[in-house]
Amino acid sequence: MRRILALVSAVLLLAVAAPASAATKVIVLPGATSAEGITPAGGGTYYTGDLFAGTIFREDVRRGTAERFIEAPGTMAAGVDFDRRRDLLFVAGAGGGKAYVYDVRTKAKVADFTFGDSATSYVNDVVVTPQGAWFTDSFHPQLFFVPFVDGGLGSPRTLPLTGPGAGGSPGNFFMNDIIATPSGNTLLVAATIPGKVYTINPRTGASEEIAGVAAPNVVSLVLEGNRLWAVQLDDKITRWCLDGDLSHGRSTGTITDPLFDQPVSAVKIGSHLAVVNSHIYSGTPPTSPTYEILVVDA
Repeated sequence: MRRILALVSAVLLLAVAAPASAATKVIVLPGATSAEGITPAGGGTYYTGDLFAGTIFREDVRRGTAERFIEAPGTMAAGVDFDRRRDLLFVAGAGGGKAYVYDVRTKAKVADFTFGDSATSYVNDVVVTPQGAWFTDSFHPQLFFVPFVDGGLGSPRTLPLTGPGAGGSPGNFFMNDIIATPSGNTLLVAATIPGKVYTINPRTGASEEIAGVAAPNVVSLVLEGNRLWAVQLDDKITRWCLDGDLSHGRSTGTITDPLFDQPVSAVKIGSHLAVVNSHIYSGTPPTSPTYEILVVDA
């Protein structure tokens, strides 16, 4: 009996002494009025956009610091992606069909695009591929492409979409985020309202649903090999394992955190995700006193 009591006491002691899980790292964006996209900038730094003010922040996630990097009054900054080879930051400009390109060495705006219908197109996100930069239009079944050419950027073109990834009728909110395989030969888009993910052929515009992936309120995607993370506005990130041709996926778990407040985008950092909290349900524009990046286990 004494041995049993001693064993129980030892177990209880170990349980009490066991360290708690590491707290979520929180990086507040100084003076932000909203927050949306995030992209790696190299050297352990990242860029994040202020959706309604257009400001670009630069963060050092390892140090847990953030600074205002590019001031862009009169613009918006939805999705962002960085081309390290050219030191160019591509910014989806949201309303008015706008998009911008900044040279991060000088912080100068080097391109200002108006895509689609300036009255109704909403340029929500962007991905840089070896061939150029692709932008989504949340209200029309089309993508916009800015090619890389010798000496700079080529003329934009529009790619009409077909298949299920084209969504419903124009004017209904559909596509949100866009990502790509490393080669750029396959694009993936997140459709927020149906909670689906689609592949798109960048040459033809043909789309296919990734069967088995159901992610309500999906706003952003992270792809690493055949592993997919779907960032959802309902305060969760779902994990998926995709098959080799990206036609099917199966669930491998869900990430939650009490600090999630409408997470809107993420990037992979080793075994972690850096997740942007949007607080978007607090109003339009949102009214949260702070906007932050949370570093959580992937």
